[in-house]
Amino acid sequence: MAVELKAIRIDKPEDVNVILGQSHFIKTLEDLYEACMNTGPHIRFGVAFAEASGDCLIRAEGNDPELKEIAVKNLLKLGASHCFLIALREAYPINLLNTIKLIPEVCTIYAATANPLQAIVAETEQGRGVIGVIDGFPPRGVEADSDAEARVRYLKNLGYKR
Repeated sequence: MAVELKAIRIDKPEDVNVILGQSHFIKTLEDLYEACMNTGPHIRFGVAFAEASGDCLIRAEGNDPELKEIAVKNLLKLGASHCFLIALREAYPINLLNTIKLIPEVCTIYAATANPLQAIVAETEQGRGVIGVIDGFPPRGVEADSDAEARVRYLKNLGYKR
């Protein structure tokens, strides 16, 4: 059995965060929608889920047509069944990631990021599956004291530290 590996870029604007994961049931779409909505009324999102059996459709929901389209287009490119992608604005993955992890049908979270993202996809004669991700860029060095101070200031500016 031959396996081919491919790196598939997730296309999105710089200001959009994405959460890429795997789930196992059609109910996933409704549960992910509710998880996003329960984060707060300010969040803008689109979520798409790729079925692995039956009609094998990409199902999509959301409250922002552009973000919904981003989620759908990226899942079409991935071509990997049972994957989901959430595209977010006006919220960060940290605001809803634990809620998503608690959804019973969610199996794996591959990435939650605003960085440039590539999904590593394995393809066989049966289909495709995500086996990992490349999130952002490689390290360029080790944090110095001034870098640590800048990190803490940044977290304070975001409202995550006092």
